[in-house]
Amino acid sequence: ILGNSIAAGVVSVKDGHTRPLSRIVQFEASHPVPDERGVAAAEKILWLVSSAREGDVVLALLSGGASALCALPAAGISLADKRRVTDLLLSCGASIQEVNCVRKHLSAVKGGRLAAAAYPARTVVICVSDVVGDDLSVIGSGPFYPDSSTYGAAFGVIRRYGLDGRVPPPVLDLLR
Repeated sequence: ILGNSIAAGVVSVKDGHTRPLSRIVQFEASHPVPDERGVAAAEKILWLVSSAREGDVVLALLSGGASALCALPAAGISLADKRRVTDLLLSCGASIQEVNCVRKHLSAVKGGRLAAAAYPARTVVICVSDVVGDDLSVIGSGPFYPDSSTYGAAFGVIRRYGLDGRVPPPVLDLLR
């Protein structure tokens, strides 16, 4: 629909969901547990939005699965650390809000960090929600939405489910 209005783009999708596109680079990645391909996609997305300038428009489509498909660990956190924490949270019964609270604090792109990277460009975000209540800070772990949660809240999720003895030490250090 937008045709030549799109200068470049990056999309990360679940395995088997790519389509022929001309100006948009596509990545397939794992869901719900992130993999190296999701890290590569996140690095490329971060690079692209960071290169936007004043007068540019960054158009993002954010849908269910974005937390795993765009998974760049925060400094000091490895992908293996993020995978371990995600596995633990998914298996202990944590809600999607709790899982994403932790994910945001272990990420270099979630919790509003992509919006910050895109500044001073204008961002337009279209969300397709899989989250009850459509909380924009939770959809895809809110890469373009300000994060009102805290590291303390994320640490509280870990403690609430008795995971503090099972998550990797770098994760505990960061959340503390």
